[in-house]
Amino acid sequence: MTIQTQIEQKIQQAMQPDFLEVLNESHMHNVPPGSESHFKVTVVSAQFNGKMLIARHRQINGILAEELNGKIHALALHTLTPEEHFAKGGKVAESPLCMGGGKA
Repeated sequence: MTIQTQIEQKIQQAMQPDFLEVLNESHMHNVPPGSESHFKVTVVSAQFNGKMLIARHRQINGILAEELNGKIHALALHTLTPEEHFAKGGKVAESPLCMGGGKA
């Protein structure tokens, strides 16, 4: 099973989100082809209602503790309530280009 699939399954099982998108952005970095080390995760859930951003991120980090302990190098989190997701038209910020490791 790929790391991307593990991330998707763990968040889906733990949160039953309204929307979940897990993108492997490793290809944008100076890593070997086929790497699974850099991810962008968008989670939309009513479980985030009333929670500050840091609490939302801690919740996801707790779910993915095993993966964050060595398998994942970078994890960009976009944690939104359904209302926030709707207000943004379902869009989240694009990931910046990698500036390190000679990928430029």
